Amino acid sequence: MKKLSNKIVKILTKKKLKISFAESCTGGMLSSAITSVSGSSKVFTLGLVAYSNQSKNSVLKIPKKIIRIYGAVSYETCLSMVKNLSKIAKTGVSVSITGIAGPKGGTRGKPVGLVYIGIKKDNKTLVKKHLFKNKGRLYIQKTAVNKSLDLILSFIK
Repeated sequence: MKKLSNKIVKILTKKKLKISFAESCTGGMLSSAITSVSGSSKVFTLGLVAYSNQSKNSVLKIPKKIIRIYGAVSYETCLSMVKNLSKIAKTGVSVSITGIAGPKGGTRGKPVGLVYIGIKKDNKTLVKKHLFKNKGRLYIQKTAVNKSLDLILSFIK
């Protein structure tokens, strides 16, 4: 994680890009991974932990209808999170994460370990669906952060 974070901060600094995050199930771990790097203040603009549906709606402006129809953990919500974050933060790179870290909260259709990661750079937007093994809450959170860092790196290279 540390190696990836260092690499990301270095590349963002070199390319003069700013980054922002909207996290749900990771509770700020992604922001923490980046801000643990010396010099990250040059590239890190904003980290939001929008944990409740209310905060997703009021802060990130996710339409209530999207959450009602698709759920907080969905492609649609993740896409809306990253697009709206990009407008709010006005950063070159924006990342959103929503998922079910467990141990409770999963259903047959949306099991524990289901995580969506969204990234937007300029006009390119991608949302990836992941189903991580249910090896505990912390495992799912850390794995989601690592996958996010991998995705960021592939997007900014």
